[in-house]
Amino acid sequence: FSALSVNENNCKLFTWLHVKEDAHTLYGFADEGERRLFLHLISVSGIGANTGRMMLSSITPAEIQQAIIKGDVPLIQRIKGIGPKSAQRIVLELQDKLKKEGPNSLITVPVNHTVKEEALSALVMLGFAKIAAEKVIDQIVKKDDENLTVEKLIKIALKNL
Repeated sequence: FSALSVNENNCKLFTWLHVKEDAHTLYGFADEGERRLFLHLISVSGIGANTGRMMLSSITPAEIQQAIIKGDVPLIQRIKGIGPKSAQRIVLELQDKLKKEGPNSLITVPVNHTVKEEALSALVMLGFAKIAAEKVIDQIVKKDDENLTVEKLIKIALKNL
């Protein structure tokens, strides 16, 4: 909760709904990378949602990812609820997946994608080609990604199309 960026009344929370016979549980994450790592963790045999949550609460997602990639079983084992066999299984099952994704796969771009998507949708509705509009929007976001509202982004894009 403390990692969420809150703008007055709004915040973006990434969720995952775990449905079981006896309960529906909603898990919340500060960013997409944290949710992705959680889903990787619970895909490991013997690691459930509560254990995955405990792991993410104990050390940062980046530290977990590095420990798995480097095969640092003792670090993973220090997390409450993770024994030697579970730690080895996590490394064994996730090491290749996380290596393929790369070291920065958990770092998400801080640009507000909903602003970008809304602007693109508006330009397409106005009759502009999606590919051309996407290129222009991407150029604008690369130049000035701070304080861009949907309206500002559309105005600048219209001047460049």
